[in-house]
Amino acid sequence: MTIIDRQKRQSQPAFLPGPVAGVLRAIRSFVRRMASCGIEGYPPEIQRRLKIVNVFSSLVVVTTFIYAVQLWASGNKEMMPVVYINLGLAFLVSLVPFMHRINELAGGLLLVFAEFVALIGFTSFFGRLGGAPLQYVVAAAAPFVIFEARRFRLIIAIVFTALILHLIAWFQFPTETAQLKADEQILSSLYVQGAVTTFGLIAACVYYAFSLFEHAKAETESVLRNVLPDSVVERLKAAPGETIADGFSEASVLFADITGFVSMARGLGPEKTVALLNRLVSAFDELAERHGVEKIKTIGDAYMVASGVPVPRQDHAQALAAMALDLVATVKEVSIAENVQLNVRVGMASGPMMAGIIGKNKFSYDVWGDPVNLASRLEQTSAPGRIAICPSCYAALSDAFAIEPRGLIEIKGVGPQESWFLIGPKAAGATVSPSSAASTQA
Repeated sequence: MTIIDRQKRQSQPAFLPGPVAGVLRAIRSFVRRMASCGIEGYPPEIQRRLKIVNVFSSLVVVTTFIYAVQLWASGNKEMMPVVYINLGLAFLVSLVPFMHRINELAGGLLLVFAEFVALIGFTSFFGRLGGAPLQYVVAAAAPFVIFEARRFRLIIAIVFTALILHLIAWFQFPTETAQLKADEQILSSLYVQGAVTTFGLIAACVYYAFSLFEHAKAETESVLRNVLPDSVVERLKAAPGETIADGFSEASVLFADITGFVSMARGLGPEKTVALLNRLVSAFDELAERHGVEKIKTIGDAYMVASGVPVPRQDHAQALAAMALDLVATVKEVSIAENVQLNVRVGMASGPMMAGIIGKNKFSYDVWGDPVNLASRLEQTSAPGRIAICPSCYAALSDAFAIEPRGLIEIKGVGPQESWFLIGPKAAGATVSPSSAASTQA
């Protein structure tokens, strides 16, 4: 058995026998084809709505056709007009997918018109107790699904029309005026059928509306969690208008810049350049998640990450140092794998800083403070493949990491500043993998 066959088999419920599963697959395939009929060329959001219209129309066609066959098979000639109404309704509604080719509203309008006319026809034959007038109530919910809430005037017109037709059907067609004198049992059966259909369709419309809301909510939250830290997202959800601004007595920040990337990009072209940069940044994101530090932003081919922000942690410097060593090793691995000349300069600093959300449109979570400026300057004065650290980082890391002094360096805006290069962990069992340390030391 091939891998694909095993995957297909695993995707089927274990309790379903083969023939039943095959029938279900055929039904799903048929429903998908029907749902997609006539919607080509529309934007994705309109296609989703038209698929609902197509599925709803298919259900109407199937149920009315079956009902017409049942009435015809009964042999009651008095029921033939009702058979014709059902067949006419099934025919008109079957044209709904083809009406999408005219415009996005044509199919929905045909569905509404056919249903409204057919319900009056059913009521004239069975009277108001036959249950048909009940189904006008569906129009209080279904138009919001069929036409979307943004077409408010059209929806209100349909709802108002349905209300008027319901009242006409109720008051103009009492039982004694019915063209078919059906007994009480048949009328009760028809009323139950109408009630079940009405409640089912309204429930389906409400469920669809809420599912759209939940889907949109989930998409919004997913986007937020890709832009902001999880703890900040939870605070925004709890207090949407709250200003997010925090101070941290101790935290660490890192800047990394890919060396040689700009000159190399000129020869690669846009597509390959973006693909390579995406591979690097995606790998950095995985490292940040693995080490429990927070990505702040990317600026071109530069990467900024913080530790101890927005959730304070005692080992902020150690966690970020481990991230830095793995980051340098990752760039070397990608450089070898892609056969391109790449390296990275890294600067890291620790100390008190602030963080918060800035901006109204395309907002972002950012950090400020002297360590941020110092880390940026250290990155600029660092060497390819090396991690430059500040005195505060040296004090926090010297016990667990091998560190190489580099003496005083001139830092713009700061003056002479002592700095070191981070080499790797001193002993086995540190947070950095041996392969990362070996790659860095090499």
